[in-house]
Amino acid sequence: MEIKITKTTTPSVMPAEDKLGFGKVFTDHMFVMDYEEGKGWFDARIVPFGRISLHPASTVLHYGAEIFEGLKAYRRADGGVQLFRPMENIRRMNNSAERMSLPLLDEQDALEILTKFVQLEERFVPKSFGTSLYLRPFMFGNDESLGVHAVKRATFMLIASPSGSYYAEGINPVKIMIESEDVRTVRGGTGYAKCGGNYAASTRAGERASKKGYSQVLWLDGVERKYIEEVGAMNVMFKIDGEIVTPMLTGSILPGITRKSCIEVLKKMGYTVSERLLSVDELVSALESGKLEEAWGCGTAAVVSPIGKLAYGDKEYVVSGGQIGEVTQKLYDTLTGIQWGKLEDTFGWVYKI
Repeated sequence: MEIKITKTTTPSVMPAEDKLGFGKVFTDHMFVMDYEEGKGWFDARIVPFGRISLHPASTVLHYGAEIFEGLKAYRRADGGVQLFRPMENIRRMNNSAERMSLPLLDEQDALEILTKFVQLEERFVPKSFGTSLYLRPFMFGNDESLGVHAVKRATFMLIASPSGSYYAEGINPVKIMIESEDVRTVRGGTGYAKCGGNYAASTRAGERASKKGYSQVLWLDGVERKYIEEVGAMNVMFKIDGEIVTPMLTGSILPGITRKSCIEVLKKMGYTVSERLLSVDELVSALESGKLEEAWGCGTAAVVSPIGKLAYGDKEYVVSGGQIGEVTQKLYDTLTGIQWGKLEDTFGWVYKI
């Protein structure tokens, strides 16, 4: 596809890698493309990073017609740059778009957009292991009307943020509270879509947990309020009596790309992996009997996040002695090794820029 590029006349200075943090520093440019019903996508362009202008009646501001993705560009030891399973992100974004009645992207066009954008902003890909250039593609409806209907006008954008190591001081297991009041989403809703409303709806419970000294909440399903779904904004996995268990995708759980990758790595390592319903009663029973050997969240930002304590009601349970477990460590080492090019990619997941 043809992409018009207008370069900034005031290039910024890349901050020191130990000062990056996450999502606070942005690259010099952004990608923008517009859509109109009957016309399709048009005017693909890369322009200097800056603010955007919206009509006050834009659909996204009133009805939440918005989706996004998150993936990273990694710097290899040889100086090259690569992405990790970008087509999975593109396909998931289209699934989200379909759910939210937003226009779909051509897969090859989307991959070309990612490629050309990263090539232009390559100097912002940091070099230290654990750091990355975080890519945030997003799409929103901008019909200039207050009527509720399928989106007829939309904008697709891509911005990027050089980010520091998620575990700058080492992997520390987190404390998690099982949430029994709020729910993240429900079957038939938007749980499998990556849209902002899911995250906005989750913040109240997260804040309550934080005030009690917990990092995040473990969500239960919104129908029966008994089955484990996600942990915070991540998928979750457990090692129970030798078996790896992760909640099955019922439509209310985001189909994580890190989750999918973990499953494939674990199976190749020889572990039995079960995608099934896991009730909170079964989980508590495993905690009390000592059969719950490890627990961890998995997602793009952290890769894996070990769970050291789980609280349910007025009881708190220690998991894996409060330390990162053997399987969790293996997953982290394997996935990060592939992502940063330290290990051979035997799965065919890496896309070199």
